[in-house]
Amino acid sequence: MLRMLPKLVTQIPGPQSLHLADELKNYECRNVTYTGTDWPVFWQRANGVNVWDEDGNQFLDLTSAFAVAGLGHGWSSSVMRDQSEHMIHAMGDVHPTRLKAELCRELSHCTYERWGEGLGKTTLSNSGSEAVETALKTARLATGRDGIVTFANGYHGLGYGALLGGGFDKFRDPFASQLADHRCVLNYPTNKAEMVRLEDQLMDLDGEAIGAVLVEPIQGRGGKIVPPSDFLSLLRDWSDQHGVVLIFDEIYTGFNRTGKLFACEHEGIVPDLICLGKSMSGGYPISACVGKSSVMDAWPESDGEALHTSTFLGNPVGCAMALASIREHVRPQTAAKVTERGAKLIDLLKNLSCPLIHEVRGRGLMLGVELRHADGKPAGDEAGIILTEMLRSGVMMLADGPCGNVLAFTPPFIISDAEMQFAVDALQCALDR
Repeated sequence: MLRMLPKLVTQIPGPQSLHLADELKNYECRNVTYTGTDWPVFWQRANGVNVWDEDGNQFLDLTSAFAVAGLGHGWSSSVMRDQSEHMIHAMGDVHPTRLKAELCRELSHCTYERWGEGLGKTTLSNSGSEAVETALKTARLATGRDGIVTFANGYHGLGYGALLGGGFDKFRDPFASQLADHRCVLNYPTNKAEMVRLEDQLMDLDGEAIGAVLVEPIQGRGGKIVPPSDFLSLLRDWSDQHGVVLIFDEIYTGFNRTGKLFACEHEGIVPDLICLGKSMSGGYPISACVGKSSVMDAWPESDGEALHTSTFLGNPVGCAMALASIREHVRPQTAAKVTERGAKLIDLLKNLSCPLIHEVRGRGLMLGVELRHADGKPAGDEAGIILTEMLRSGVMMLADGPCGNVLAFTPPFIISDAEMQFAVDALQCALDR
């Protein structure tokens, strides 16, 4: 079916969005939603690659709603509807549903069994940060060690447990006095010279005090950073040498976002634990920490009182949607589609012309355009203006990086040639303003 491209939006935000923003400011914690003269618009509905706001404006979504709707907005809505008519909630760690067992099985199939490592075992949860917290707890039980190696500008969620291994200091600093200081923060390498420095840093560490290495195979919110090809193998070798649990945070990169089912597969490196979420269900709050049986079995067998659980663990609606989503993601055609679409988009982005553009980078449909001023300083100020100009053009996008100067492109996998061209043309106009 032919999809209509967005039209120029004359007023951002429109009157309905302005009214709702005022109402939200009265009742929501003021730290949560940014409201300005030109931000935000309020979503009313979404389908495929498009979003409509409360004022009837149509937008091309280059965010996949924080990389959740990789298969397209509304892809699993029929699954959600069918399951909710049958059952919405169960007792996940006491009297679970068949769906929870099936999802844990499928997560094993598509990770450790597929990688030739035997059975994988899973703890389900509700958000990405909870999956990371599960992984850190697992590493502590498996090694008896407190130390965590993490990387600057790594983003792993904002819960207290996730902040233990967080690399974004702006999120951690306000609460640092309440956090155990067991981090060793290393720089995330971008080239061979930085890899040499990283090897030296790892050699200087007391490996016997480290229980976990927590890393994104490709940094997402940190600025769409693709490390050198031997980065993950270096971490695997060092972790094996010192008996450290290697954790890959693939909450963002997982399920074909980078053109492979999981980003670690680009380098053929298997982690001890992998954290999954976002696109796992295509829209329902559900996540997972999946690990090698030998590592996950560091948890004691339940005696009727789980050490780590939650009320909505294994929610049947989320499980049903995740099962449908995984069936689509494991099809080879899905990864091939992302690779093809990503190659097309990155070619278009590399043809942009503007002195602000420092670098175009990424993998699959996880791409970034880094902006810097002539003096080399990050152009986060310009990126903010460009985001608003794009919104007026009918294109919804975000900026990443510690300075907010990396324009992010993570659209649904079904984005068409015409939609990509429309977005890039709109960006060129915004850069030329």
